[in-house]
Amino acid sequence: MKMDKIKLGVIGAGRIGKIHIENIYSLNENIEINGVVTNNEETINWLNKYGITEIYKNANDLIKNEEINTIIICSPSSFHFDQIKLAASLKKNIFCEKPMDLDLNNVIKLDQIIKKSKIKFMLGFNRRFDPNFIKVKKNIIEGKIGFPKIIKITSRDPNPPNLSYLKNSGGIFLDMSIHDFDIARYLIDEEVVSVFSSGYTFYDNKINEFNDIDTAITTLNFKSGTMAVIDNCRKVNYGYDQRVEILGSKGLTGCNNKLHNDSYLSNSNGSHFELPMDFFIDRYSESYVNEIKYFIKCLKNNMNIELNSRDGILSTAIAFAAKKSLNEKRLVEIREIINL
Repeated sequence: MKMDKIKLGVIGAGRIGKIHIENIYSLNENIEINGVVTNNEETINWLNKYGITEIYKNANDLIKNEEINTIIICSPSSFHFDQIKLAASLKKNIFCEKPMDLDLNNVIKLDQIIKKSKIKFMLGFNRRFDPNFIKVKKNIIEGKIGFPKIIKITSRDPNPPNLSYLKNSGGIFLDMSIHDFDIARYLIDEEVVSVFSSGYTFYDNKINEFNDIDTAITTLNFKSGTMAVIDNCRKVNYGYDQRVEILGSKGLTGCNNKLHNDSYLSNSNGSHFELPMDFFIDRYSESYVNEIKYFIKCLKNNMNIELNSRDGILSTAIAFAAKKSLNEKRLVEIREIINL
C-alpha cells in the first residue's frame, strides 16, 4: 500500500541522526518528523531550528506513538534488536543504521520478525548510493571489464573513534569493515563462500583490552572464484581514504578518493595534489541524501526495498567469519557461520 503521509520518528540524533534529519527536510517531500529521541540539550536546541519540539527520552515511547508510522534508528548498535522488534510488532516501517545487531543469531531472529510483519525495512549501507560506486557497478554489469577477477577495497579512517565507543562497537569487522563487505557483495552481486583475515593493533594497545584491532587485511572468496582484498585501518595521517578497483578479464574499473579540491601543482620539485577529505560525512554526503531519498520513494510507491534484512544477515556473517579467521589464524568458510 502506498503511503500518502510519512510521519517519522527518529531514534538518536548524533552525527548520523542529524544528517538524516537535515536530508529529510531538504527533500521537500510530504514528510513530518513527529518526534526525536535524545537527552542532549544542545541537540534539542538544534532540533528547534527545524520546528521539532516533540522530544522523547525513551525510544519505546516514541515507537508506541500511534501517529508515527515510520522509525529511523540511529542509536548505538546494542539497542537495535529491541527497537526493531518493537517497531516491527507495531507495523512501523523501519530504516536502521548498520549493523542490525552485534549478535548474528539476533540478526537472524530480526529477519524473521521483519518478514512476518510485512513492513518495509531498509538497512543503512549508504555506500551503495554513492555515485562513484554506482558507476563502477554499471561498468561491471555492462561487461566493460569482462569477468571480475580481483576486487581491491581500501578503507582507512583519519582518526579512530574514542575508546568508550570502541568498547561497545562490536569490533573493527562489525563496525568498520562491514561497509566494505557489503559493497563487495553489491559490486559483484554474488555471495562470499570463505574468508581469511589477519590484523594488528598499531596505535593504542588499549584496544586489545576489547579483543579488537585497528588494522586488518581481509580476503573474501566468492563462489565464482572472484577474490576481494580489503584493507582497513582506523588511523592514517592524510585523510579519509576510500578507494575501489576491480580487475576484470577485459579491463579495469574503480574510483579514487574525493579530494578537498581537484587542483594540482607540477614543477621541478614534483607533483602535488590535495589530500582526501578528512571526514566520512563529507566524503559520502551525496550517498546519505540518495539513500534516504530511495527509502522515502519505496514507502510512497510501495516498492520492494533492495537493501534489506537479508543483507544484514550476510554482511554480519562475513564479519563473524573474519573475526573467527583472525582468532584461529585460518581460512573460515561461511557455512561454518551460517547455513545459507
